[in-house]
Amino acid sequence: MSSNALHAGMKPRHLVMMSLGSAIGAGLFVGSGEGIAAAGPAVLISYVVAGLIVIFVMRMLGEMVAADPNSGAFSYYAGRALGPSAAFAVGWLWWLQLCLVVAAEATAAAQTLATIAPIFPQWGYALIFMVVFTWINLLGVGSFGEFEFWFSLFKVAFVFLFLLLGIAYLVGLTPADSPGLANLTGDFMPNGLGGVAAGLLVVAFAFGGIEIVAVAAAETQNPRRAVGTAIRGIIWRILLFYMGSVAIMVIALPWDDPALATSPFVAVLNQAGLPAIGAIMGLVIVAALLSSLNANVYGASRMVYSLAHRRMAPALFGRTTRSGVPAAALLGSVAFGFVAVALNYFWAESVLGLLLNVVGSTLILTWVATVVSHLVLRRRAEAAGRELPLKMWGYPWLPWATLAGIAAIIALGMTVPSVRFQMLATFAITAVLWLVGWVLTRGKSLDDVTKGIEEPAPEV
Repeated sequence: MSSNALHAGMKPRHLVMMSLGSAIGAGLFVGSGEGIAAAGPAVLISYVVAGLIVIFVMRMLGEMVAADPNSGAFSYYAGRALGPSAAFAVGWLWWLQLCLVVAAEATAAAQTLATIAPIFPQWGYALIFMVVFTWINLLGVGSFGEFEFWFSLFKVAFVFLFLLLGIAYLVGLTPADSPGLANLTGDFMPNGLGGVAAGLLVVAFAFGGIEIVAVAAAETQNPRRAVGTAIRGIIWRILLFYMGSVAIMVIALPWDDPALATSPFVAVLNQAGLPAIGAIMGLVIVAALLSSLNANVYGASRMVYSLAHRRMAPALFGRTTRSGVPAAALLGSVAFGFVAVALNYFWAESVLGLLLNVVGSTLILTWVATVVSHLVLRRRAEAAGRELPLKMWGYPWLPWATLAGIAAIIALGMTVPSVRFQMLATFAITAVLWLVGWVLTRGKSLDDVTKGIEEPAPEV
């Protein structure tokens, strides 16, 4: 028996931990090394710029979620602000992005575990991971939320342990001698501004996943309160876990150290004279990657579910099982992850880097859509005299400054040939999606498109 309603099985503590845990995956544990290789120690600039933008974008997204919770999140708000064709393009772009993220997480976890415990080949581990986490997501949102809470708590605790051990190494409290600040000050920007620009796309992926909190809020019993709590805690989490971890990496090792590029966390612990902890950290990294994979499968399935309820995806994706799981949407969302298993079989060494770069550019367009939607909807809310439960700081100048910052990232990226190709490809995909959305919804408002299909309120 099936229906078309989600269940409010997500608890506030699930949402808060997911807002952090879903972003601690391949982007931080593997992508940070890619960013350092591109920009050198100046990757810290990339993290500061991207970190501030993410903080501001999430605050704007939180304002819209608190005012009008919806499982379509930024796609839904883009539709309300810019029309149904924008909703179609943003929703499908983010769904495609998350399908790539799922593949990247499975690839990174398989790559790491195949090195630590070569029982199965890389593609074999990737297949096992995809099967297991598809099954977990089919169990129901309550089981998923509880699993993700403990998984996220586990990896957050170990990132915190890494920070403590890294600081101990830098101040000379571990078996190895401290390098001081020589690695940071010797050649801070070896690849110039172009390297910083290239690092920005990799760094953007590191923050990818935090926005899933906006999607998951629709399955909590009190979305406005839950999303407010989660959004308010994002600032210190980004500063502590992301900025802190990368700062330790670029101080502990030379930026061009090959070990730093492939497994930065383990490389730092080995350099500190703690190889046993480094080996354990490898297993922690696998757990973290799988937790992020789990959350991204969830996010992708809910987005295409929302698109179906707005007549922008096949109706089959809008149906749920008795336990409130959009099973068809979920299975459709993991399909590319299983394709990635084949990619791991044929191109095990290169598939991860390709996936990381493509995802970075799609995230930037998601940020643009969120900021523009916020500017339009906030203006309408103020004109109507509506009181908002959660507000963006410094409106309207800070949202405009954030948009200018994103435009600067795009401009810098266009100066780097490889980055320019990625961005142009993403822009082309977005334009095609927008055109398809315009054709399908031509002459109709968002209300017309969704007429007769009520976005179901979550069931308890």
